[in-house]
Amino acid sequence: MNYYIIIPAYNEEQFIELTLQSIVNQTVLPKKIVIVDDNSTDKTFEIAEKYAERFSFITTIKNNSESIHLPGSKVIKAFNQGLSQLDDEYDVIVKLDSDLILPLNYFETILNHFKSDDSIGMVGGFCYIEKNDEWVLENLTDKDHIRGALKAYRKETFKQIGGLKAAMGWDTVDELLCKFYNWKVVTDETLHVKHLKPTGANYNKAARYKQGEAFYSLGYGFWITAIASLKLALRKRKPFLFIDYINGFWKAKASGKELFVTKEQAKFIRNYRWKKIKEKLI
Repeated sequence: MNYYIIIPAYNEEQFIELTLQSIVNQTVLPKKIVIVDDNSTDKTFEIAEKYAERFSFITTIKNNSESIHLPGSKVIKAFNQGLSQLDDEYDVIVKLDSDLILPLNYFETILNHFKSDDSIGMVGGFCYIEKNDEWVLENLTDKDHIRGALKAYRKETFKQIGGLKAAMGWDTVDELLCKFYNWKVVTDETLHVKHLKPTGANYNKAARYKQGEAFYSLGYGFWITAIASLKLALRKRKPFLFIDYINGFWKAKASGKELFVTKEQAKFIRNYRWKKIKEKLI
């Protein structure tokens, strides 16, 4: 199976070489890598260019976006810029962050999952962060969720879900739409990926409101949003984030913001979320 990788990168000079080195050392190499430098002010682009000169399957793009960091929208706009430069001759498309160190068999294992079952639409490993000189699971989500840092999609799945939404919540709606269209989502606990920069390290208050807005846009409704907000705030060990998330939800609702999904999909998502909540309570 051919796989392509798109790497949006913004001011990652400290980490991107480690990421690229872990990719070019893979047991199964990608056919193409596009690195999208998203208006970096450091040496990210120069490092990416160095790898593009060494490896013919790597290309670079310089994207002149806004410098402000907005979770979801900035990174997916950069991803889509990279996607526009690729042909359609792939079996699997990968969105990868530029602050990861992958195990050497990462993509060989990912592709083996896709080969094993034609109904598998997405596959990913697990992110680990360094704490007290140990690498521990970055425990922000359930173990059946693939982190946005390392998403791999079967081409047919990627096209059916309509690609990736340029807004916070993109890495949840993609999986929910997979389930809506009866694709399987597989997480592999044997794939330990080092995440060198913890999620949300640069988020400000406006970005935290975006999380509540994302819950609204997913069609969750208030009560599922409240449960999801509390769960996320507690996992981050910052209970007061709950207030920011709820305020973001109400602001989105008051503004009449358009949902990411259709009414039919929103109903499916709410039913699916309630089912998952009940399973955990029983």
